[in-house]
Amino acid sequence: MGLKRIGILTGGGDCSGLNAVIRAVTRSAIIEHDAEVVGIEDGFEGLIFDRHRKLTVADTKEILPLGGTILGTTNKGHPFEYREFDKEGGVTVKDYSKQTVENFKNLKLDCLFVVGGDGTLQLAHRFCEMGLPLIGIPKTIDNDLVGTDYTFGYQTAVQVASDALDRLHTTGESHQRVMILEVMGRDAGWIALEAGLAGRAHAILIPEIPYKMEKVLEKIRLRIEGGSPFSVIVVAEGAKEVGKEAITNELASNRLQGVAQLGGVGYHVAREIGEQIDLEVRCTVLGHTQRGGTPLAFDRVLGTRLGTEAVQAASEGKFGNMVALQAREIVLVPLKSLAGIVRQVPSDSQLIRTAESIGVCLGR
Repeated sequence: MGLKRIGILTGGGDCSGLNAVIRAVTRSAIIEHDAEVVGIEDGFEGLIFDRHRKLTVADTKEILPLGGTILGTTNKGHPFEYREFDKEGGVTVKDYSKQTVENFKNLKLDCLFVVGGDGTLQLAHRFCEMGLPLIGIPKTIDNDLVGTDYTFGYQTAVQVASDALDRLHTTGESHQRVMILEVMGRDAGWIALEAGLAGRAHAILIPEIPYKMEKVLEKIRLRIEGGSPFSVIVVAEGAKEVGKEAITNELASNRLQGVAQLGGVGYHVAREIGEQIDLEVRCTVLGHTQRGGTPLAFDRVLGTRLGTEAVQAASEGKFGNMVALQAREIVLVPLKSLAGIVRQVPSDSQLIRTAESIGVCLGR
């Protein structure tokens, strides 16, 4: 089929590499298919409230190395359950899905490219079932999407965390302190595990392996006895102690998102260690620095490949799929196969075996 007019939106949390995808989709659609490109602003919220603008090749000239997204994004634009404050400060929930479909039809799009993580791609699937021609492009720093080996944004986030660990090493060793770095990842420990390996962490705590504090303390004491009175620990925000739930950050939670935000486990672990080990303990929460900034070459190339292959798939009418990286090739994966599944670190992962074989404590 011919592509005459296509749209693209970026939803969910931002990450490095989003602009690489926008650039690739725009340039490929215009150069190869002479199509018009419409940028939907602020994710699905822009489709709900009809906020969009035309994109040209010139608009994409300088955006490849930029972090963030020139189209904007939001975690709150759920068309089926749109949450907003009423006059009394309460939260109301409205279904704007029909309005979203109507706005899509008014734009006369041959295809909408939906760039996002698990939640955004689930929305894409729901709209596909309502008859809209959509193609998903996987994005998340958490690397927790099934069907793809890597998501763009992940490698950059790992590098940021690894750089932070290198810096914490020097100050921790100088002051003989226990340095704790809390990283993102929600229910998946990929960032913590890979950054911990690259950044020479002595202990790595991830959601997939509930930790025992006595095992972490044992590791620190062994290092002290061995002549290394400092330790560096990476804690994933979703890590939890055996028999306990993950810690949420009440101050950071947003009622409009409808989901509690994880955070605080780093300081919790720091307090536990500080009460039982005669060393100073410091915690650094890396937070949104993992999302922002210049993308690595890997994420620029992956975003570009996903964008161009998505346009190719659309030109062939292969809607309802997500473009994905599998064994170095870009393939198509049905959106319905994602089904809200979180790709966690498997218990038999080689990464876990690698970490423990070189003496890294995983809290078990």
